[in-house]
Amino acid sequence: MSILVKNLTKLYARPGAAPQRAVDAISFAVQPGEIVGFLGPNGAGKSTTMKIATAYLPPTEGTIEVNGFDVRTQSIDVRRSLGYLPEHNPLYLDMYVKEFLHFAGSLHGLGGSVLRQRVAEMIDLVGLELEQRKKIGQLSKGYRQRVGLAQALIHNPPVLILDEPTTGLDPNQLTEIRQVIRTIGREKTVLFSTHIMQEVEALCDRVIIINRGKIVADGQLSTLRETADGTIAVVAEFEQDLADAAVLNTLPGIRHVERLGENRYRLVADPNSDLRAAIFRLAADKNLTLVGLKQEESSLEGIFRELTTQKSPMKHE
Repeated sequence: MSILVKNLTKLYARPGAAPQRAVDAISFAVQPGEIVGFLGPNGAGKSTTMKIATAYLPPTEGTIEVNGFDVRTQSIDVRRSLGYLPEHNPLYLDMYVKEFLHFAGSLHGLGGSVLRQRVAEMIDLVGLELEQRKKIGQLSKGYRQRVGLAQALIHNPPVLILDEPTTGLDPNQLTEIRQVIRTIGREKTVLFSTHIMQEVEALCDRVIIINRGKIVADGQLSTLRETADGTIAVVAEFEQDLADAAVLNTLPGIRHVERLGENRYRLVADPNSDLRAAIFRLAADKNLTLVGLKQEESSLEGIFRELTTQKSPMKHE
């Protein structure tokens, strides 16, 4: 098992209040060769879990094993076994790219011709050939991300943990870095977090979704789509503002309503509900002009929203 999370809990002390439960007794495993997307809204516990996995933070309860090593008792072996790109990529801006990668490799005990060859391989892999003799401080954010990815790979670890690895990349760079991650994933285990759903759909077969410190979904992307609760989601747009938006909660089978913008609403109803027909009837009864009506597909984004959005009736504003 490349990554094994067992009953992991992390509490943060808060003066004058009960501790914040950032991660709440979660368990999951990542097999060798898997590329797994680790998803969740801000504050869900993603980065905390990753920091514990890299032996940067201690767990309150439970533990994580990386490549068979326990983060509590074998933290040095854990660090040797993985490459880590944190969300806020820390780099020495006054160092040259090639110089920095030599420095990073030396920290892992590489030297001589082995280190020189490894640096050359990383520069080629992440596309830094034209930037290697520049100072890191002169690089765009996208190229700094590439440098961070190269340092995470320099010692050829079996496990990679990437926290928002494509932050700040333009569309062309996104395509290139995704290809790098695919290439890496043929030989290594990759756990990465992102807010870009298209990225997960392009790279991952498996997804783990965490919300409020608890895992709310873990499975193959195809299975998640098939076993989603079957709810129907429709986006409706009216020409005029609703006098009483709460009337939408009276539609048959409705579960919750979300206001998306002026006169636009997202409605979620029970499986097999004839939601579009009900909205047409409502518009006719209330003398409303319906200018847009679209049923959402069972996309990863839709599944994510259903699992991480508070399911309570919308209050009229």
